[in-house]
Amino acid sequence: MTTTAHPRFAAALEESGLGEVLARVRSFPEATRTAAEAAAAIGCEPSRICKSLVFAADGVPVLVLMDGASRVDVERVRRELDAGEVTRADAGVVRETTGYAIGGVPPFGHRTRTRVLADRSLLAHDVVWAAAGTPYTVFPIGPEELVAHAGATLVDVREQSA
Repeated sequence: MTTTAHPRFAAALEESGLGEVLARVRSFPEATRTAAEAAAAIGCEPSRICKSLVFAADGVPVLVLMDGASRVDVERVRRELDAGEVTRADAGVVRETTGYAIGGVPPFGHRTRTRVLADRSLLAHDVVWAAAGTPYTVFPIGPEELVAHAGATLVDVREQSA
């Protein structure tokens, strides 16, 4: 089991002036691949978890940052990107694009430069928790700081309840 942030993500934190975040990375013996697992391990509500989800917009990867209590509305993503089709990226595309496995994808520090959309729901909290590059590690960050470091565009792409 990994007890610290993924080395690539640790380097990205250092490079972006967020080295102090490394001291706040929390590791868990059980995987925190899902928002529910992460929230239970941390002891917070699922909406405080930042999910990093990769989609393909007309075949081009795009990262969507979403609160853990919500689902992404792919039609809203499609409209936001003015794309013909938006689909969930498969595990291979996620790893190729980000350098991380599903369940451990951090919001930034990826292998490739990808367009990033962040749902406004993340701003409802003073601190959110995101994956630190492995399915066993998470880190806390202010949502505004997260959006800035991810180079994200703030959008409303959350699925609305009926």
